[in-house]
Amino acid sequence: MKKIILPILSLLAGFGAAHAAETVKIGVLYPLTGPVAQVGKDAVAAVETALDIINNSHDIDMPLARSAGLPGLGGARIEIVVGDHGGKPEVGVGETEKMINNDKVHAMFGAYYSSVTGAASQVAERARIPWVNGESTSPQLTTRGFKYFFRVTPHDGEFTQLMFEFMEDFNRKNDNRLKTIGIIHEDTLWGSDSGGTQDKMAKQKGYEVIEKISYKAKTTTLNSEIQRLKAKDADVLMPSSYTSDALLFLNTAKELDYNPKLLVAQNAGYTDPKFLETMGSKAEGIITRSPFNTDLAKTIPLIGRVNDIFKTHSGGRDLSDVPARAFTGFMALANAINNAGSTDPKKIQKALQKLDMGPESLIVPYRGIKFGKDGQNEKTRGILMQVQNGNYCTVYPFELAACELVYPMPRWSQKN
Repeated sequence: MKKIILPILSLLAGFGAAHAAETVKIGVLYPLTGPVAQVGKDAVAAVETALDIINNSHDIDMPLARSAGLPGLGGARIEIVVGDHGGKPEVGVGETEKMINNDKVHAMFGAYYSSVTGAASQVAERARIPWVNGESTSPQLTTRGFKYFFRVTPHDGEFTQLMFEFMEDFNRKNDNRLKTIGIIHEDTLWGSDSGGTQDKMAKQKGYEVIEKISYKAKTTTLNSEIQRLKAKDADVLMPSSYTSDALLFLNTAKELDYNPKLLVAQNAGYTDPKFLETMGSKAEGIITRSPFNTDLAKTIPLIGRVNDIFKTHSGGRDLSDVPARAFTGFMALANAINNAGSTDPKKIQKALQKLDMGPESLIVPYRGIKFGKDGQNEKTRGILMQVQNGNYCTVYPFELAACELVYPMPRWSQKN
């Protein structure tokens, strides 16, 4: 019996060693070229930051930081395959097909643009490969009945709810000054969803939408649109624009002397690090929703620790909105893989369904990460931040505020 058992035990031990050494491979898809290339590069740097923390040992009080590799897989390391979709859904589909069929990734992650995420995640769903998303916010993404798609970030419906909570709180303190709303949005999936959600919610809450404008994404002129907004002069302007459009909007608004009293943006172009770098004082007073700001480090100490590592991967750049959400999403995926103890996509999917992370392990002010049946994180929370003296400063919720709200926004004649 010993002559039979010992070889079997030896074989099993060998299998265990091979399993322990298995590498986890994840496909990462972002826009690394095109008008929002910097956002994509920062997101990849955030993923590399997560890899640094996971694959090496760090004295940081968060899951997977103190061990080298994934303890649930015997110390296995995570490797990534990075793809560039350039903001084009068809390219994202092709990159995803390559990563799944040729690179044999165990899971997918990305892809910032909601339109790309929506198209490319269909490939993963058909292949039954888990897709975790950290920053795409179209509400439609988690209403498709997908079983392998999981979103960590708040979606635009939740962010829009935050905006209206802010306006209601503002009105309670300021004799109901905010009554009319203007909406302007680009016409891709994200912008159309955002503008439609804002329009519907405004009417539900008793605000009058006196102008709603859809414009072609990546347009080269917004003159007529801004003239219409100036003529109506709503109490609150709510734009949904990617980077090039946000820059164009502000430059044109200055040329036409359009001075919104309150501009509350739906993130995207208004939180791209290039936005402040390019616009300088023109951005003063603008408010944007976000799930992250570096001034939250006063109440979330992990931000400083993670930011130090991020800077080594980003060429010295600090964390901002998108990379903070990308880091959070990737860490959620890694924790699920570790809990699964396997690279089997079905087991990873089951682990994602059971994942329950507390707020103490996050660098964003979410209440945690726990996915509902639709794949949407049920514990999200956002903030509003305003550009003051050249920096983003958290102004809402008021209990998290680092600065007092400046209202109304400075007029063009008051800016340098």
